Amino acid sequence: MASGEADASFEVLEREVPQLDGALAGQPPLLRRVYAARGVAQDSELNLATKALLQPSTLSNVERAAERIVAAIEADEVIVIVGDFDADGATASALSVSLLQALGASNVEFLVPNRFEFGYGLTPEMVALALKSKPNLIITVDNGISSINGVQCAVEAGIDVVVTDHHLPGDDLPAAYAIVNPNQAGCEFPSKNLAGVGVVWYLLSVVRSQLRARGAFTNKPEPNPADWLDLVALGTVADVVVLDHNNRILIDQGLKRMRAGRARPGIRALAKVAGRELTQVQAQDLAFALGPRLNAAGRLEDMSIGIRCLLATTDAEAVKLATALNELNRARRSIEQEMTQEAELAVLDLGDELAESWGLTVHREHWHQGIVGIVAGRMRERFNRPVIAFAEAGATAPDELKGSARSIAGLHIRDVLAAIDAKYPGLILRFGGHAMAAGLSLKRRHYKRFSRAFDSAVAERLDAAALEQRVWSDGTLEPAELDLGNAETLAGAGPWGQGFPEPLFHGDFELVSQRVVGENHLKMVLGTGGSVFDAIKFRQATLPGTTRVRIAYHLSVNEYRERRSVQLLVEHLMALN
Repeated sequence: MASGEADASFEVLEREVPQLDGALAGQPPLLRRVYAARGVAQDSELNLATKALLQPSTLSNVERAAERIVAAIEADEVIVIVGDFDADGATASALSVSLLQALGASNVEFLVPNRFEFGYGLTPEMVALALKSKPNLIITVDNGISSINGVQCAVEAGIDVVVTDHHLPGDDLPAAYAIVNPNQAGCEFPSKNLAGVGVVWYLLSVVRSQLRARGAFTNKPEPNPADWLDLVALGTVADVVVLDHNNRILIDQGLKRMRAGRARPGIRALAKVAGRELTQVQAQDLAFALGPRLNAAGRLEDMSIGIRCLLATTDAEAVKLATALNELNRARRSIEQEMTQEAELAVLDLGDELAESWGLTVHREHWHQGIVGIVAGRMRERFNRPVIAFAEAGATAPDELKGSARSIAGLHIRDVLAAIDAKYPGLILRFGGHAMAAGLSLKRRHYKRFSRAFDSAVAERLDAAALEQRVWSDGTLEPAELDLGNAETLAGAGPWGQGFPEPLFHGDFELVSQRVVGENHLKMVLGTGGSVFDAIKFRQATLPGTTRVRIAYHLSVNEYRERRSVQLLVEHLMALN
């Protein structure tokens, strides 16, 4: 649907609720049903205590990597952290610098590539920049698994490299001193869904254990890695990784520390400029408020601003940097809106060809390379197809395009790119990523050829049903169930996110009244069974002449002037007359 329009139609599919027998018997009926539909079959899967975390012993190479870092700390070597320019990379960089310092490292610096000058990862150019600090050890965070040339440059310069990453490896691996990545071949760590910040948190936890065994904390305080879980929570949610049991523990523990007033100044400041109250923070606040403000730095300028905000030791310093991030985020929203409108028009211009298109590509010469990922996501939501949005690579590679891909359920987008690369060698210059998101570069002259190859590769892997607008629902609720108690129960039962989605319900309602509030949000009063309920849908125009609607909604808590009430937060809206 175009911005402001309701869904023309959508098909509701109800999540299957398996028989639980006696499991989860202590949960409220609604929550028991919701958990079961997400594959929770045992009460132990709801244990979110730190003691329930997976142990790092099965994380390949973690002991070897930790030994090298311990040696660097004890020898007072120069350590350079090389991060990524998104929120996962920023939190991983800040965590690494801060926790290493707490562990006794006195010479720790960080570098993060400016995406417009250096591109992604530990490139030879980034190694040359790092050499200015005369490092003995480089640690990559949230990158490095594909940095073959960069790692080789570092090795040739006499620098050891420890790679920590979570992205899927290619056929060849860098010649690093050690690679810690749960997705590398042979790694038996049960959770393959760790974010980059989660990987380095585990590694530095092992560093702490090794230092303890060597008596490093006999005469000084021993840091507790759990005190850094606010950063782990923010990076994990922002990177939209699958929230398996282990990730839910990491996030829940981080959120609890934030609510208890134990967040670091940078996170407090990000919450303040975003208008969020940390005492009641939820994972959704990290996803839609704090994370985007942190990401704005890497999209428009330099993620160093975000990392310095997270490393700030005083509220005054943190607020100053968070305010700058907030301004960047406002600029990002403005650019995003214009680019999204242009992308929508480009796709709609396909006319009848759109119905026959499987994978969509969009490109405009003036588009901002830091925003194309958001545009691809918006187009994916709008047309329910995998989308790659391209921008000019810039002065460093004037004949290249950089693309950002977003996929739909059932299609592993990195595998699609790998298949295209195998079938058409040289068509794609570089690529990497996850199941749902990926990045790539190609020559501008190959854009049309790639677009055809992408469409064909997607068509080979999906059936027509996958492109239909389908909404997975947790079923309908009776009017009596639409109450504040259930809304509060669901809000406190997460954390919700990718792979463990926030409960979504559906139903048909009378549209009693409607009005636009704020910039372009539709405030409604909906009726069913003799009761009326407040509802809101963001970025939605009014529905003239409509008296009945079908909605898919979250049961949420609305707070206004110290009054808490139930509100239906509408995700999908369809007029029934």
